[in-house]
Amino acid sequence: MTPSRRGALSLTGAALTAGLAGCVTSSSGSGSETASGDGSGSDGSGGGSTADGGETYEVGHGDFQTTVSASAFPEKLFVYAVQTGWSNWGALMTEFEKTYGVPLNDDQRSSGEALSDLRANSQDPTHSAYNGGYTFGILAMNDGLTQAYKPADWDKVPEKLKTDNGHMTATRRMTTTVTYRKDIYEEEGIEPPETWEDLKREEIASKTQYQPPNAAVGLAGALSINNAYGGSLDDVQPVIDYYNEVKEKGAVFAGNVEQKFTKGEVHTFVEYDYTGLDLKYNADSIAEDKVATTLLTGPNGEKGAFNQPYGYGMLKGAPNPEACKLFMDYVLSLEGQRKFLDAFVRPIRAPELEMPEQFPPQSAYEETEFQVDYGKLVDEQESIISEIGKGVGLTGY
Repeated sequence: MTPSRRGALSLTGAALTAGLAGCVTSSSGSGSETASGDGSGSDGSGGGSTADGGETYEVGHGDFQTTVSASAFPEKLFVYAVQTGWSNWGALMTEFEKTYGVPLNDDQRSSGEALSDLRANSQDPTHSAYNGGYTFGILAMNDGLTQAYKPADWDKVPEKLKTDNGHMTATRRMTTTVTYRKDIYEEEGIEPPETWEDLKREEIASKTQYQPPNAAVGLAGALSINNAYGGSLDDVQPVIDYYNEVKEKGAVFAGNVEQKFTKGEVHTFVEYDYTGLDLKYNADSIAEDKVATTLLTGPNGEKGAFNQPYGYGMLKGAPNPEACKLFMDYVLSLEGQRKFLDAFVRPIRAPELEMPEQFPPQSAYEETEFQVDYGKLVDEQESIISEIGKGVGLTGY
């Protein structure tokens, strides 16, 4: 996350007062120095102790509780799609390395790219865990590419957003929104969008960017539009028709929109609430008052904001399982969950944390947000992505 020019968010309340509870014991010198913490795993890793010249940590939940040793940690930990510039992973990566001495590889991939790569390397895994869109992870599990591990605080995750076998666990959720350049809209006399139909107007469509559906964020956007026009998981023709109409008016389908947005080359984009809010309140590259984020309905009030879960799972036969388990525990701890919230990513443990006041009002989410049958989506996801891509004439489908 880019350091905010406006200072830290005003997150208050008892749930936010605790620091890292991980208890780290130094093995250097004649004595040992232990950081304070209850070792419960609710706000960091379990307590550490010294063994064979290195710290050890208690990790895992229930039957998966075990001890890992720093002596087994790698020089660098590889986890798919843990990357700077997305979901505030940069802050989590920095804090994890600072606390445990393990840097993470900056893995700049989408969920779809991660799934393709781990499938290609299934016989000789290069990464320790999959991270990304939850349903993409379920596909990896169904392919037999994951293994069981329930991180500490696994019991705090809603039942519908984790698998009983411990192969996939949700860590955060994001909702499809539209972000636009408020200043450009005002200068050009463009009325801000209220429904997805408004994004068809040529003055908006000609400078709008959508993510392709093979990325989790792009699939979420496609499902949002599809639902807004009466589609379903069994019928994606509405979004195909929509995309073809805006494409003819100049809309583009690509990733990495932020730089083009700040330069004004694109004045509207479809991603998540996190993307727009983090850009508005945390980025130094553009003034806060130039950015606006909104949730849209369909033309007749249909819900048009898909709520997308993201999560992770260990990979079968993956290298460095000890460090991976510690990292997975950290991500699900309150300390790690706060890092998501700092960038307006709603953590899976949000009920235990106070939400920043900069989020759109809850009433806006209630009017627009929807979910789907995630089991059905898993079964049909790849055919849905392919059908949309081919129907719109996007490359690579």
